[in-house]
Amino acid sequence: MVITGRLIGVGVGPGDPDLITMKAIKVLRNAPAVAYISANGRPSMARYIAAQYLGGSAKEIKITLPMHPSSEIADAAYGEGASRISADLEQGRDVAVLCEGDPLFYGSFGHLLDRLRGQYPVEIVPGVSSVMAAAAAAEQPLAYAAEAFSVLPATMSEEGLSTRLKASDAAVIMKLGRHLEKVRSVLEKQGLMERAIYVERVTGPEQKVMPLSELDHADTPYFSLILVTRQ
Repeated sequence: MVITGRLIGVGVGPGDPDLITMKAIKVLRNAPAVAYISANGRPSMARYIAAQYLGGSAKEIKITLPMHPSSEIADAAYGEGASRISADLEQGRDVAVLCEGDPLFYGSFGHLLDRLRGQYPVEIVPGVSSVMAAAAAAEQPLAYAAEAFSVLPATMSEEGLSTRLKASDAAVIMKLGRHLEKVRSVLEKQGLMERAIYVERVTGPEQKVMPLSELDHADTPYFSLILVTRQ
């Protein structure tokens, strides 16, 4: 029987290293190899968050992901990353994949998991998502009782956003980036601008929390979101 390493998806939270769970810290301190995504070759936010908990001798696997609209280019990058991780797993080494927020919530880990599950043992350590952290920072309950809560990517069409938002009592709109003006338009048409809270780089040193109506520019980072409630 061939003994391989474990693929471990580790949620490191949205930005504040103090929000990493005790279980994640234990995994990070003992993992012989760690992997992480580097968007366009830039420093990895996930690695930055987890840095103080990494074992000094851990091998690092940096997976460069080109931020390109072509799904074929992304697929190729994930395929290459999975192959590099597989090489270590085949040698019996556990590989901890560092994931901003939670590994299975809009994370790159899902793409690696799809390629490697069934071949190797898998463990997933949940993490604090940006949605929960943003609600805490804004002191805004996400939903009450039987309310319907939706998670909507700003990358959706204006019509799609509008339809989903109408069907929700509360929502978070993620991945704002260059889509802010489209989202503003949807919220204004539904009379929700005064019910919307903008949160940027939550729990990090550059965190911003404010009513969306007070945001005076359209240059928002990818890691920003809007909380909106009808009640």
